[in-house]
Amino acid sequence: MMKIMAFGASYSKQSINKQFAEFAASQFSDATIEVLDLNQYNLPLFTVDVETEIGSPAPVKAFLEKIDEADLLIISMAEHNGSYTVAFKNLFDWTSRLKMKLFEHKNILLLATSPGPRGAISVLEAAKNRFPIHGGTIIASFSLPSFDSNFDRQKGITNTALKQEFDAMIELAKTKL
Repeated sequence: MMKIMAFGASYSKQSINKQFAEFAASQFSDATIEVLDLNQYNLPLFTVDVETEIGSPAPVKAFLEKIDEADLLIISMAEHNGSYTVAFKNLFDWTSRLKMKLFEHKNILLLATSPGPRGAISVLEAAKNRFPIHGGTIIASFSLPSFDSNFDRQKGITNTALKQEFDAMIELAKTKL
């Protein structure tokens, strides 16, 4: 059975990206799904000096173990000022120091959402360009704009056109697995 690891690239306790990643994962009925909470991977701010002093912290290894267990990663990117959230970038920096190709041989369904009309498209594009360098294969991507207007926790995507686009992306992703 396929194993899916899903997470929002945010440390917000109310992360809309975590909600969106969990919703996307629920579309795969023949899979074991684990939704990660990045708050479980609390790390000091990465610097070479800190790395020299303490080595690689245990949460880095734990996160990499979760990535390694997955057949499919569903990552929904949160955006701060057009880029990764600082907390996710810090986790990404730490993990890539221990294993440069941290997504090696992993299929990734890459998502993004935000409260605004652009749907975190800038960070989605940055991740689409960056994650393959770290060994990931992006099998499909989707941006959901205006999360609060277009998503309901019980119903999922409420905008008909966006739901059709999302469903088509999920079906495309399934054909690539």
